[in-house]
Amino acid sequence: MNTLAGIHPVREALRSGRRPDRVFILRGAGGPRLQEIVDLCRELSVPVRFVPREALDRAGGLSPHQGVVAFGATVAYAEFDAVLGSQLLILLDGVEDPHNLGAIIRTAHAAGAGAVIVPERRSAGLTDTVAKAAAGALEHLPVARVGNVHQTLEKLKKAGFWSYGLDERGESLHSEIAYTAPTVLVLGGEGHGLHENVRKNCDFRVRIPMAGEIPSLNVSVAAGIVMFEWRRQLGFSTGG
Repeated sequence: MNTLAGIHPVREALRSGRRPDRVFILRGAGGPRLQEIVDLCRELSVPVRFVPREALDRAGGLSPHQGVVAFGATVAYAEFDAVLGSQLLILLDGVEDPHNLGAIIRTAHAAGAGAVIVPERRSAGLTDTVAKAAAGALEHLPVARVGNVHQTLEKLKKAGFWSYGLDERGESLHSEIAYTAPTVLVLGGEGHGLHENVRKNCDFRVRIPMAGEIPSLNVSVAAGIVMFEWRRQLGFSTGG
């Protein structure tokens, strides 16, 4: 059975109206954050069990559970067509580290993106680790899964989106190019960056100027820089 561990992910899942099959809470633990989870479970008629630490450790697996684990709370993928009304979409070309994916989802939600799009292959799935790194944002930001990044980029362009690929060889600086909405920001995976067919198919290729000897940033950090530059220019506060 799928599990979701940690105070923030479980609380945000409940706040969004998701109803886990049941929730385990550490016996004897207290505090306002855990009490909020108990209250939300009561409102949603979700069964709560207070269990010893050994049972919670087994249920949470390798994830730090902070005294709470929800069962059956995995977030479902959104339909691709359902996110096309957004002003900003984030298309990921092979981000395989779940911590990076979670951080990108968190930042995308904060920056006002409408959704994150990931491929079926060469991508981290919506695991508990991703949910933890997203710090609750996974409950509020749709994540759509597609078969092919190159074909998806073509569909988005036909739907009116302007595409900006983040690439260390990009011709334009991310802060000097003028973004046009609706926008899709395309980010490559760890190590290899954008695949060449995806890179060539972007309307624009932008880079972040680097002062040091290392030519690129972690993809989740780079994503945040470009997303908030987009928001600064266009002034959108939501992804709709």
